[in-house]
Amino acid sequence: MTIHTVNTTTFAGQRPGTSGLRKKVSEFQQPAYLENFVQSIFNTLGDCAGQTLVLGGDGRYFNRHAIQVILRMAAAHGFARVLVGQGGILSTPALSCVVRKRAASGGIVLSASHNPGGPDGDFGIKYNIANGGPAPEKITEAIYGQTQVLSEYRISDAGDLDLDTLGRARIEQMDVEVIDPVADYAALMTDLFDFAAIKALFAGGFTMRFDGMHAVSGPYAHAILEGLLGAPRGTVINGTPLEDFGGHHPDPNPVNAAELVALMSAPDAPDFGAASDGDADRNMIVGRGIAVTPSDSLAIIAANAAVAPGYRGGIKGIARSMPTSTAPDRVAHALKVPCYETPTGWKYFGNLMDAGMVTLCGEESYGTGSDHIREKDGLWAVLFWLNLLAASGKSVDTLVREHWARFGRNYYSRHDYEAVESSAAEGLMAHLREQLPALADQVIDGYTVDFADDFVYKDPVDGSIASKQGVRIVMTDGSRIVFRLSGTGTEGATIRLYLERYERDVAMHDIPAQEALAGLATIADRLAGLHQRTGRDRPTVTT
Repeated sequence: MTIHTVNTTTFAGQRPGTSGLRKKVSEFQQPAYLENFVQSIFNTLGDCAGQTLVLGGDGRYFNRHAIQVILRMAAAHGFARVLVGQGGILSTPALSCVVRKRAASGGIVLSASHNPGGPDGDFGIKYNIANGGPAPEKITEAIYGQTQVLSEYRISDAGDLDLDTLGRARIEQMDVEVIDPVADYAALMTDLFDFAAIKALFAGGFTMRFDGMHAVSGPYAHAILEGLLGAPRGTVINGTPLEDFGGHHPDPNPVNAAELVALMSAPDAPDFGAASDGDADRNMIVGRGIAVTPSDSLAIIAANAAVAPGYRGGIKGIARSMPTSTAPDRVAHALKVPCYETPTGWKYFGNLMDAGMVTLCGEESYGTGSDHIREKDGLWAVLFWLNLLAASGKSVDTLVREHWARFGRNYYSRHDYEAVESSAAEGLMAHLREQLPALADQVIDGYTVDFADDFVYKDPVDGSIASKQGVRIVMTDGSRIVFRLSGTGTEGATIRLYLERYERDVAMHDIPAQEALAGLATIADRLAGLHQRTGRDRPTVTT
């Protein structure tokens, strides 16, 4: 084996987005494209001698090839050890768990999360730091800076390693250990939740369907739900990871998980349904005839945290992304703990968790988690709901309605306008920003604007500032209209419109969500010029 220094030229557009670098597979397949970005990570890290790296991905197309390249490059940069998931598989939450449990210096996640896979789909790469969480902006910007100036990369000419057999191997002077991708994560879950109570729930005839969406959560769900917890075989559907996710979009929402939603609306529906996404960090919770919004799920988990052994001492606080509804804020107020509003992106929760300021976190894009790791965690959320169902003996519908009766209902929806021409999307945001100073105190279709701004976040731990994080138009009754551009797509721009209306009256809790929010949607269209600027008469996806 020999280490080679290879001359290269830079590629434009390798700036990491909300969660790493995501591009079409065809872009990553360009000669040196992947190598350049990995070299930029290693250049940013500096001296890697003696360090341990964790490596794995969601099994999508190009995952195995990328792992072999990264292993050879890690060996060329002096890493002492790399832990790689068997078959190249590690869910995003499991990688965070392994980094923390094995005291690794960091990890590389290969995933484009909920984006489509396959040769014509998307691929992604993200660096996680030693706390197990996504690299903060100062590191991702440093990586981007390196992509613009590097002129060479270093790589060993070693052959491919066997990724399918547990055990150890060597590349140059580096040890490679192929590990069970589920074991460390499953052990952590047994510490957090009452597995005996959940096992008894299944033994008593409780029925469930978990949709793995042919993504990476399948092996974890098979091992934990059907294995450790004794759920009947067949509880997990679409549980085998496929490189193209079976041709489906692995995004757990009522649109893309329509098979599960239909199943849960049938006369013979199971008691409980759930789904997770491409890299297993998102979740959707479904009861008989009811899909729980991510905001409500976080709020209900927070209000009932003490049912799970890992949280019986209470929670320190809650954090939610700015577009997420204010339902968790009401729970935090009742519990007399703080609720922090952050920009979108799980990396913003890391400082709060590391400082011991929050226990539970969530984003509107079906991401929920806690300080057990530093990533959102789809199966964790499912296990919490199972623990709550076992402890309460109630149905999902009953738990949700009791929560609304106590705290009020936050009607909430997200409208995505996908693959909008980038200049049109930027023009729409600029148009909104121009109006902000004049909106306060305006009365629009019966709503009075309390304030309107472009969200700026000051990190309470390190004082860092994140600006232009989304336009907020907040009414005096607490209703909100929020616009932001998504950083997770790979084509054009995605405009995300978030609508929220609070309703205290229990008698008004059964209005269809889109009907309850129709007035706000009309105002949002008028202020932004959505129809005129995008050429669309409706969202691509409504959740």
